[in-house]
Amino acid sequence: MKLIHTADWQLGKPYGRFDPEVRAALSEARFDVIDAIGKEAALHGADHVLVAGDVFDTEGPEDRTIVQAISRMERHACRWWLLPGNHDFARNGGLWDRVRQRAGAGITVLSEAQPHEIEPDVWLLPAPLTHRHNLDDPTERFDSMDTSGARIRIGLAHGSIRDFGTQGETKNQIAPDRARRSSLDYLALGDWHGTLNIDAHTWYAGTPETDRFQRDDPGHVLLVDVQEGREPFVTQIRTGRFQWIRRTWMVNDQAGFDAECSQLLASIDPPSTLLELSLAGITSLTDRVGMLGRLENDVGHRVRYLDVRSADLVGRPSEDDLASLSVEGMLGVAAAKLSALVETGGPDVSVAKRALERLFVEYSREDRA
Repeated sequence: MKLIHTADWQLGKPYGRFDPEVRAALSEARFDVIDAIGKEAALHGADHVLVAGDVFDTEGPEDRTIVQAISRMERHACRWWLLPGNHDFARNGGLWDRVRQRAGAGITVLSEAQPHEIEPDVWLLPAPLTHRHNLDDPTERFDSMDTSGARIRIGLAHGSIRDFGTQGETKNQIAPDRARRSSLDYLALGDWHGTLNIDAHTWYAGTPETDRFQRDDPGHVLLVDVQEGREPFVTQIRTGRFQWIRRTWMVNDQAGFDAECSQLLASIDPPSTLLELSLAGITSLTDRVGMLGRLENDVGHRVRYLDVRSADLVGRPSEDDLASLSVEGMLGVAAAKLSALVETGGPDVSVAKRALERLFVEYSREDRA
């Protein structure tokens, strides 16, 4: 049988660091990806979509978030299986009762650790979380779940096979050999936000719509073909709209910087890109001002979001820079003193750098005027 494995939708995530326009686009993309998943399920003949926890970002989302999620899922003929994770854990009278009140027959909330026969002799074994942090392995109960006559056993859980540190949850630890211990043909996991293969029978799908700057591989779902007696065949399918890109450039002049910009813009879809860019190097003050000006007035208008970190890009005034300032007399004296402070270092060096650059910028504006 074929199924879609996905996780970590985190619907209702606030994206508080962004301005309202970007927040709205990112939030809407998380609902749109549900339709993308449903279409992929139909395209590949997958009758079931397993969501391995953190369907919602919190245990108390707004009603609109719940209704939007359900209405998107109900557009598609596949069966949706929703597992409570650590962000949206199961509790009496909580979120999942609100979901059940609105959901139709095509959506099943797996808030109890009870197996479900989803196809003849194909059993789904869920491990819902009932607290944000569980001390015990939530999948340990798979060993004792009765799946009489099972031809295929599929586990669904949310937690950490290994310690993901600050980028993942360190609680809810799952035995790394759980698939073997519990005789699972496939173990579908959530928590890690990028696609991650643990072993032939154990995968993290990651979030289907990227939600942070990171180095793993988010923005996908997994198409899983499970057959009795052999390893599952797993295919990664791209579903995410937005790319969150983190880059560090070593640049020493305007020409090299412009080449990097051109190469980057040619390799991405700018309106769908959030870019975190760190600049480092030593260049003339003229070039540093020009580089930051291009980012602010060109690249920043092309991409969806731009975060520039330029503290390590040092602009040293060249003789031409100082000469252009010295024509005004007092400006030249001020520039020389600030340049000397930069060269000698000390506690005021960062202030001197900013003052020298501001002096140059303001003079350049007046000169162009």
